[in-house]
Amino acid sequence: PTIPPHHQKTQNTKKPPTPPPPRQNRQKPPNPPPTPQNTNTPSTQKNPSPLVVAAGRMGALKRNEDPDVKPSAAFHLHPNGSLQLLSAEMGDERDYTCQVLTGTAEKGRATSHLRVFVAPEPPEVTPNRGTISVIDDIAHEIATCTSRNANPAPSISWYRDGEALQITTELNRELYTVSRTVREASGLQSLTSILYLRPKKSDRDVAFHCRATYQLPNGQQDWQDAEPFYLTLHYPTENVQFWVASSAAPGGWVREGDTVSLLCRGDGNPAPEYIFTLDQEKSLETNTNGNLTLRDVSRDQSGLYQCEVADFDADPEVELVQRLELHVGYLDPLELSPGENVTVPLGGTTKLGCFTSGDPTPELLWTKDSIPLHQGPQLTLTNVSFTSAGVYTCEASVPKLPGLTRTRQLQLFVQGKPRTWRAGSGLGGAAGSGWTEGDEVTLTCLLGTPQHPAGAGTHSGEQIIGGWVQSSLKLKVMGTVAREGVTCTASNPLGHAQHTFHFEAVAPQTPQAGVAVMAAAVSVGLLLLVVALFYCMRRKGRCCRRREKVPP
Repeated sequence: PTIPPHHQKTQNTKKPPTPPPPRQNRQKPPNPPPTPQNTNTPSTQKNPSPLVVAAGRMGALKRNEDPDVKPSAAFHLHPNGSLQLLSAEMGDERDYTCQVLTGTAEKGRATSHLRVFVAPEPPEVTPNRGTISVIDDIAHEIATCTSRNANPAPSISWYRDGEALQITTELNRELYTVSRTVREASGLQSLTSILYLRPKKSDRDVAFHCRATYQLPNGQQDWQDAEPFYLTLHYPTENVQFWVASSAAPGGWVREGDTVSLLCRGDGNPAPEYIFTLDQEKSLETNTNGNLTLRDVSRDQSGLYQCEVADFDADPEVELVQRLELHVGYLDPLELSPGENVTVPLGGTTKLGCFTSGDPTPELLWTKDSIPLHQGPQLTLTNVSFTSAGVYTCEASVPKLPGLTRTRQLQLFVQGKPRTWRAGSGLGGAAGSGWTEGDEVTLTCLLGTPQHPAGAGTHSGEQIIGGWVQSSLKLKVMGTVAREGVTCTASNPLGHAQHTFHFEAVAPQTPQAGVAVMAAAVSVGLLLLVVALFYCMRRKGRCCRRREKVPP
């Protein structure tokens, strides 16, 4: 018989591994060749006599008739001849003999071996926490896995990234294990397995784990996995990369004044030293993080940058030096010609110049009132009019480096003999007809001159709009204004001009309006007179009544 102990759990109690978990292959390991667990050799007789079995009693059971064996746990002998152990223990794993009696004579006996199965505790793994070099040509101790307190002794297998390792127990330079089994004081067995491996660079991010496989009754098997672990490896550099980490235009262009980060990375471990130089002569910085930061970069920092990885374990054929070209784009302040304020005679010609230097070569654009006029450093204006006056803007930009721009403005004045003409509101028809005496009108005089005019409209306020001087005046059309009109006069050192506003056919106020006013006044007067008479009559009546009460 095969009896699991009453006080032990025979089911597998696995603890889920911490991420990243190894790929679990839940296929059962191949079963070992079956071994006989029971040996029953009953005696045979030609003329068997009736069997007599002692049964139905509780007490101590002796094994193999050995007087030195102490009594075991309680048992129960059933009438059908079966023996039941009420609480199996490891000490109960041994041979048991059954005797058949006929009366008082022994007719035969048979022996059976009892096996007690105990599942092990969850396996424990102790990895090598040091740094293991992949350069060495020998296998290093990787980890120790221990499975404790099982019966029979378990077996331990090793896994790499969820795949079982094909391991030998013979010493070699690549892969093998060393195992030992210890019998504990309780009679249970513990197994320890040590894994030796010559690691490769590809093992740097791979999860390893061990598995304890143990037997169950009826030829079954189960297993438990230990927590996965990772190796810390030392491996030389095989590849080096060097690039501009901050935003840069194609070709390694950056803007002057920006902060630029250069990153250099080698794939060795531990991280080597990185040596940065400029134009293979000027030493810049040495560090282990591979970062070179250029703050507020200037044009003189353009050049050939070099990163060298100081890894003495690297293969001589590995290129440990990388270079890159860095171009710092810049744009100098703009210069205007002939200056910020330019005066041009009316009808004349002028050239406006805008100059700068930069790398890459900048582009120049002239605009007026946000309207593009000319692309290039010089803007030529011919037959200048008063409308040509105003603010001109020169904008320099570098298309290859967005955001690298400069602007500057130029004020153009047009000088010439004044010209005036009327404008504004309230002037009626083309001949100035349709006015009524007393109407209010706004007169506006536009003066084609950069100088302030001296004339009738100056007291009402002036403003310059688009190179024109505009003066406005509010007045009523009546009297002398209606008969003689209003004159706007402008003058400057080059001459003067004037314009007269006429108000012809101004109609007087209509008589109907005067009669209506007189009628309204008479009506109000009559109403007041009636009220006064009524009030007076009331006062006189009171006085008469008072005089009648006075004695003669």
